[in-house]
Amino acid sequence: MSSNFLSWIVLIPLFSSILLGAMYLYSISVKKIADRYFTFFALLAPMASFFIGFLFFLGLLNGNGEYIYEPYTWLGVNGYIISMGFLGDKLSIFMVLFVTFIGSMIHIYASGYMKGDDGYGKFFSYFNLFMASMLLLVLANSPIIMFIGWEGVGLCSYLLIGFYFTEPLNVVAGNKAFIANRVGDLGFLVGIVYLFFYVGKLGFDYGALEDYVSIVPNHILVIIGISLFIGAMGKSAQIPLYVWLPDAMAGPTPVSALIHAATMVTAGVYMVARFHFLYDLIPHVGVFIAYIGAFSSLFAAIIAMKQTDIKKILAYSTISQLGYMFIAVGLGAYSTGLFHVFTHAFFKALLFMGAGAVIIALHHEQNIFKMGGLRKKIPLIYSVMLVGTLAISGIPPFSGFFSKDEVLLKAYNHNEYLIYGIGLFTAGLTAYYMFRLFFVTFEGKNYKERKMQNISWSMKAPLVILAIGAAFAGFVGFPKIFGGANLIDSWLEAWSGAPTHIEFSADIMLMSVSVLAGLIGISVAYFKFFKYDFNQDIKESGLVYNKFYIDEIIDFLIVRRMRDLSTFVAVVIDDGFIDKTVMSLSNGFINLGRRVGRMQSANTRAYAFFMLVGLSSFSIYLILKLGK
Repeated sequence: MSSNFLSWIVLIPLFSSILLGAMYLYSISVKKIADRYFTFFALLAPMASFFIGFLFFLGLLNGNGEYIYEPYTWLGVNGYIISMGFLGDKLSIFMVLFVTFIGSMIHIYASGYMKGDDGYGKFFSYFNLFMASMLLLVLANSPIIMFIGWEGVGLCSYLLIGFYFTEPLNVVAGNKAFIANRVGDLGFLVGIVYLFFYVGKLGFDYGALEDYVSIVPNHILVIIGISLFIGAMGKSAQIPLYVWLPDAMAGPTPVSALIHAATMVTAGVYMVARFHFLYDLIPHVGVFIAYIGAFSSLFAAIIAMKQTDIKKILAYSTISQLGYMFIAVGLGAYSTGLFHVFTHAFFKALLFMGAGAVIIALHHEQNIFKMGGLRKKIPLIYSVMLVGTLAISGIPPFSGFFSKDEVLLKAYNHNEYLIYGIGLFTAGLTAYYMFRLFFVTFEGKNYKERKMQNISWSMKAPLVILAIGAAFAGFVGFPKIFGGANLIDSWLEAWSGAPTHIEFSADIMLMSVSVLAGLIGISVAYFKFFKYDFNQDIKESGLVYNKFYIDEIIDFLIVRRMRDLSTFVAVVIDDGFIDKTVMSLSNGFINLGRRVGRMQSANTRAYAFFMLVGLSSFSIYLILKLGK
């Protein structure tokens, strides 16, 4: 497989996005184009990228070390050279495969979900631009090229979250996502600038950085490591930059599935793993990352326990699961974190898309306490949602069990018992709030009789495929302690970190405790919600339901203060001082000009008179001067 095909993994969805955008403009301005043509070009792109990525996977499987393609020099100034480069190694191709596969499933689902929408073509244009940006981020051969993709997914998330821009709340949610990510991106940019300053002339691709990063002073490495992680906080919604993600539910459900499953929110985890050579030199920063992940996981799980919007519950569960990933990569177990990225992609995409099917069936109802009794009405959705809920709850043999157990095992093996305890407790909370969602939605008596809307097979088929993945994908990381090969660790050997040293009996005990925590959470949810009485009027309130008023606190301390500062600058400084000063000077010159202009009368006799006066005055001056 030629290395130049790496660029086509990115270019195909990019060209598809441009084509779909042009078709959409033609459709709304000249002649209507049928949705099936948009669907064809939209679905073709991620599938083609997956196929090319799979060919590279086979090449790596056959012993090729890595593929590098640098078509041209993007920037060259005073000895600093940045190439537009693509890197196809085991990490990037691993990401490409499930990003494009899950992306393809979501595209198929979206073709049914968005059917008949006036912005159908525009939606898929944005969708494929998002895919191109994510794939560029993954395949980039240097931090600067990664940053282009990094900003691209941020822009596309803004466009997709605010897709229905006639609704003010959607616009606010899109702006919130964009601004929160810009805060994180500033940190990422600072880290890149520091790296470029110290290592740039020696080479700025990942290979050169790995070779020369050790020459950077340790205290600068700490600054770089923390700065890069601030970028990850924004993209992957960790404390304190998590606030944008729950509001991102304003976008159509396929957007939620794409952003929260295998793409944008996992970019931060991927970035930390890609810079493993840097974080290995500053392990104390890694521990800090692990603690941020642990507390983010717990905090989001607590909030999810009281939410009533089905999509927001899943949004907070995404923040929580991302916390597990950062626990692993923070402790140097990068392959374990990426294993959870892999399994999470299947069960979270399944859960979001299953929730979307429920929302469509109930004519866009999202409050779980206005659902109930759906098991018999939409049995297929019930079945796949059960698989996804068991997987995220860490119940064996579903995929989430294997990856979540690996994360907890790494924390325990690193003697980070507080992180382990938080992770274990969060596992119990996860099982509770997810089965609360499941039982309230599908069990109990109907909230009220209503006509169900049909769900198309274009929405159902991807759910079945993802349910198979959510059930069995964990076996690719089957623990070696049970005689498994743990293919994830074998494939990502360079990112596997220090080997785990733990006795068989202790491992069994830890697994059992983890499963027990999940079963306790399920049991509590069962007794509280399995036979839920929908006749009672549910109005959730309190500190947890209101998300600890973090949004309100941020609005009061930051948003309003920035607005007050902006108003002060605009009204007092700009209008009151700068504009007034400039306008006063301008008016002064205008008035002076008018006075001078009165002398420019175009009267020849007046001009002759002034000339005569002038010459006479000059003559008198000379006579007086020479006469002395």
